[in-house]
Amino acid sequence: MKKSMFALLLLTGAVLTFAQNPVAVGQTQINAGVGLGSWGIPVYVGFDYGFHKDITLGAEVSYQTWEESWHSNNYDRSVIGISGNGNYHFNHVLNIPTNWDFYAGLNLGFYIWNKPDEYEGDNTSGLGLGAQVGGRYYFSDKTAVNLEFGGGNAFAGGKLGLSFKL
Repeated sequence: MKKSMFALLLLTGAVLTFAQNPVAVGQTQINAGVGLGSWGIPVYVGFDYGFHKDITLGAEVSYQTWEESWHSNNYDRSVIGISGNGNYHFNHVLNIPTNWDFYAGLNLGFYIWNKPDEYEGDNTSGLGLGAQVGGRYYFSDKTAVNLEFGGGNAFAGGKLGLSFKL
């Protein structure tokens, strides 16, 4: 009986220790949602890959469109972003409960700004470097709601979405 209880406690401890990692080494997580910004409502889809017990590497594609007035004319504008990111997850360091995930990191992307030829605005395509801080709440083993704040990329402000572990 004592051996069975000890084995059960040891197994439970091992599972809880492993589960503290938001995205396990070698595991992939898909993220999708909407952005928070000053123009239009951006949408995004991306993934995170568990590279280390506290580090994920990922990629993302985003799109946003809006109408802008310039010199009494209305112009349709859009931006497409393709970026990579790296995040450090604080779960182990801060001993955060297994259903939460807090992270911070950097992103680097290429942004393609689309505008009519007659529009003389200042947005040009090119590289963008940004930083983000965010968190997830897992309401099941594989599904979480995600809130992220950041700046320096195509839609500075933040993102709200869902994450799904594969």
